[in-house]
Amino acid sequence: MKRKVLVIEGDGIGKEVIPEAVKLLTLLGDFEILKGDAGLECYRRCKEFLPRETLEKAEESDIILFGAVTSPKGVKDYKSPILTLRKTFNLYANVRPINNFGLLRLEGYLGKNKFLDVKNVDLVIIRENTEDLYVGFERELYDIAIADRVVSKKASERIVRFAFEYAKENKRKRVSCIHKANVLKVTDGLFLKTFYEVAKNYKIEADDYLVDSASYLLIKEPERFDVIVTTNMFGDILSDEASLLLGSLGLAPSANIGERKALFEPVHGSAPDIAGKGIANPMAAILCVAMIFDYIGEKEKGNLIREAIKHCIEEGKVTKDLGGSLKTHEVAEEIIKYVTNYE
Repeated sequence: MKRKVLVIEGDGIGKEVIPEAVKLLTLLGDFEILKGDAGLECYRRCKEFLPRETLEKAEESDIILFGAVTSPKGVKDYKSPILTLRKTFNLYANVRPINNFGLLRLEGYLGKNKFLDVKNVDLVIIRENTEDLYVGFERELYDIAIADRVVSKKASERIVRFAFEYAKENKRKRVSCIHKANVLKVTDGLFLKTFYEVAKNYKIEADDYLVDSASYLLIKEPERFDVIVTTNMFGDILSDEASLLLGSLGLAPSANIGERKALFEPVHGSAPDIAGKGIANPMAAILCVAMIFDYIGEKEKGNLIREAIKHCIEEGKVTKDLGGSLKTHEVAEEIIKYVTNYE
């Protein structure tokens, strides 16, 4: 039976990059494609950011491929579609690969005549997706604002085990726990303790870093890291920081994985400033397709897509954000050409 994939393009450049990604998905795999709606444009049409019909389609789907949505300003009843999907289907593991294909050298970040050499960056950040400060337990007491931080043994064990299993399946050598247990002795203390308890069951190197040290080393010495596992907010911040190492958010895919369903989305937003111009980089969305094939156990197809993207970067067949001049559809065509010739 065909796996069902719900495609939600969303807003802005989501409508440009996701159709190109779907071309690769259907070229290399046999899926039943469903279409769903979400985002600001959807709200303007039907007064819902994530319609019930889309949620019902998500329920019957095995996989969700999500584009990007524009967050509105001043709309009191706004609920993030992506956060709603994560919560509804308990997508507890956020996986973000940071791989620049060994080809990019970033200049200008360290000042005049200095450069940040980030060749051969290949690490993965795995973030617990359901707890921490993001549970949203906030309140005001007189002139004090209070937020509860939730870190449970169960969720900590689950995400740490996921990280070690990921490392094992992908032949990674080390898993690093990022925390602030020296200050947050109860919450991060529990997470760190759980990390080492789980680590004993694997023949994989395990170490840990304070989050402030990790944020520094992630840029200065990214080769220190292989697989990172951390709590929700630290993972949110570190994974966005690590995107610097890619040279463009157009190379940053992500996955949100649960027990029975997974959602894949490019890290970039809806980018309304370039929407409709045909210059958005489709590689992040296409890398999401590579992750989909990894997820269903067809890693050779995922690797083929990554090889095609590396080839395009080597040949300069890229969009403006990576120093090229190709349009969105032209980059996708080059990737498809490489994959087709290989096949």
